[in-house]
Amino acid sequence: MENKIEFGGVGDTYFLVGELTALSNRFQAVADRFFEDISWKQCFVLICIKMFQEPPTINELSAALGSSHQNVKQLLLKLQKTGYIEFIQDVKDKRKQRIIRTPKAEEFDLSHAELSDVYMKRFFEGIDPGKLKTTIETLIQMEQNLKIMEKDTEEIK
Repeated sequence: MENKIEFGGVGDTYFLVGELTALSNRFQAVADRFFEDISWKQCFVLICIKMFQEPPTINELSAALGSSHQNVKQLLLKLQKTGYIEFIQDVKDKRKQRIIRTPKAEEFDLSHAELSDVYMKRFFEGIDPGKLKTTIETLIQMEQNLKIMEKDTEEIK
């Protein structure tokens, strides 16, 4: 017999935070099986690098990913070892290293593009575009609130 979980006992906000965490974990598990030679987290790093106008530093990329410098550095070292990224010296500040995607990363994108589109369509199947927009707006507001909470926590310490 299946043990069903009722969310009424924890309240909507607690349920939502838990569901976001569980959904993220389940998505990562499915996505890890989708790719052969890199993990979903490594793929996400490659995607985020493309979002910058110029090659990002590790600190810039860490902020975009919402992860620590050390965790991002480990992901980058694995991607460097497998030939997906390279570190280059910043032209203005020789102490900084910037991250660039290699042709292998571009090939990776091309080889997975069609199937990725199929998976994304399946993932969002049956979701009303208006609800999706509202969800995006809600998540953006939650992110802004979290940034305020981080500052408040730093001030308290």
